[in-house]
Amino acid sequence: MLKEAQAKLYINGKWQEGSDYYDLKSPYNGNFITEVSLATPEEVEKALMSAEKGKEKIKKLTSLERSKILERASAIFEQRLEECAQILTLENAKPIKSARGEIRRTIETYKFAAEEAKRIHGETIPMDAAASGVGRFAYTRKEPLGIIAAITPFNFPFNLVAHKLGPAIASGNSVVLKPAYQTPLSALLTAEIFEEAGLPPGVLNVVTGRGSMIGDILVRDSRVNMVTFTGSLEVGLGIKAKAGLKKVTLELGSNSGLIVDSTDDLDELVAKSVVGSFAFAGQVCISIQRIYVQQRLYDEFVSKFVERTQELVKGDPRDENTDISAMIHLNEAERIEQWLEEAKNSNAKILCGGKREGSLFEPTIITDSLSNLSINSDEAFAPIVTIQPYQEWEEAVAMINDSSYGLHAGVFTNSMEKAFDAAERIEVGGVMINDIPSFRVDHMPYGGVKNSGIGKEGIKYSVEEMMNLKMIGFNFG
Repeated sequence: MLKEAQAKLYINGKWQEGSDYYDLKSPYNGNFITEVSLATPEEVEKALMSAEKGKEKIKKLTSLERSKILERASAIFEQRLEECAQILTLENAKPIKSARGEIRRTIETYKFAAEEAKRIHGETIPMDAAASGVGRFAYTRKEPLGIIAAITPFNFPFNLVAHKLGPAIASGNSVVLKPAYQTPLSALLTAEIFEEAGLPPGVLNVVTGRGSMIGDILVRDSRVNMVTFTGSLEVGLGIKAKAGLKKVTLELGSNSGLIVDSTDDLDELVAKSVVGSFAFAGQVCISIQRIYVQQRLYDEFVSKFVERTQELVKGDPRDENTDISAMIHLNEAERIEQWLEEAKNSNAKILCGGKREGSLFEPTIITDSLSNLSINSDEAFAPIVTIQPYQEWEEAVAMINDSSYGLHAGVFTNSMEKAFDAAERIEVGGVMINDIPSFRVDHMPYGGVKNSGIGKEGIKYSVEEMMNLKMIGFNFG
């Protein structure tokens, strides 16, 4: 796919020239990568017409046939792991060792989808449990919705596509995929792999370009039965307002908090927390943004955290030793620079980092920051973390809940009582006990509350979202 001078659209199983193109450049050094098609409304219409035919094709496939396609795709990803990782590093500046990790997760995600394709079933209903149900028999069945519009972000462009495409295929739906503007090549390579795996033409269609145009068409079109979106709160709210009665799954980010109450191994805890804060320059929905540390551990924790952070290697994402590279766009790095100025003006302390070189922003640790500052109240999506001490457990729970977001939280504690109290009272979609909030495996339920979105991902749970439940009743009376 990268052998082509231009990245084409993928519609109805064919690679099609775009009417117009944009230059894709490296976030790290600004070097030209390739020209990418800017899909027009007419080309999006072709993709929707293709998906209309595709939904009938995949609906006719057996569970086993859909499972085998997903298994083959997973195997091809494994064969082409290094190629995928290199493309990922090229288009979104993810350090190569982290890029390989994402592809390994992508392989696993499609395997989970292949397994889940064979587990879709309904149930019998005990109709005679009601007085008027005597002489009746009923059961449920699950049916695909039809066409899924998948709008995906730049930060995990292989694996988050897999979290939408895998369950859609497993459940018998067709897909129109709109990848992020900066990361189209991973989506197009995914289409190439599924073509090789035997997915019927029209089941997957990839349209690249501006989300403001393509996304609006897909969200409003009556032929689209569901929109699944990962991205910003502002765009997510717009999608929900425009989608009408369509099903919508929205994963809208967070500013995940971590409570450090007690531990038997502070060094290991710090090592995990540094990774959870700064991996992929903090551009992870469940990246640690706020840390609350019990006062007796605070000084030692901060000292070790700063020391470990300063060991991170910054630079070229293609270098095997690089831990931190460029943010996705210069505008994002400049935004964080402004947030940092706001923090400085409120007398917050910067313990390390805080400097920007182009799009590369140093891993930054802040203390003494007010809760209403942008770095605490909004989603940073950057290599920046705040650390605050607390005295009482109740104070820690209150501080972690003091957020308009609620995706994941982490709690380190040796107290079972506090662990279960955290599980019950922290207002998020997932509480990780004795782990960082950025822990995720790809078959677990994943989704938040408050401004972090609606609906769940995780293959089994996405399959449920992408199907209709039908009840069938027989009267033998």
